[in-house]
Amino acid sequence: MPETLLISDNTARSGDAVGLTTVTRVGKKRTLVIPKKIAEKLGIREGDRVRITLLEDKIVLEPERDAVWLSLHGKKIAKISLEELESESVEEQRKYIEGVD
Repeated sequence: MPETLLISDNTARSGDAVGLTTVTRVGKKRTLVIPKKIAEKLGIREGDRVRITLLEDKIVLEPERDAVWLSLHGKKIAKISLEELESESVEEQRKYIEGVD
């Protein structure tokens, strides 16, 4: 399960465990500043993308992870050797060059 920050009534949760709680003010154009401790806990930096979901009366913020982040930090679902990776890469490049799907 990706890390999730649920902000509602004075409660912040990551999964099912109670975590950091803070109060912040909504600024101009409804800008919301994520407190430093929470941003650090979720690994959110300036320029990162976040998914915002409305669940009844709650706002859920989830970091949008790119392929590089997922490859370095995400859950591993398969193992592949460097030789297998290189072979697959060469095959995909061949298909791309030849226009084969």
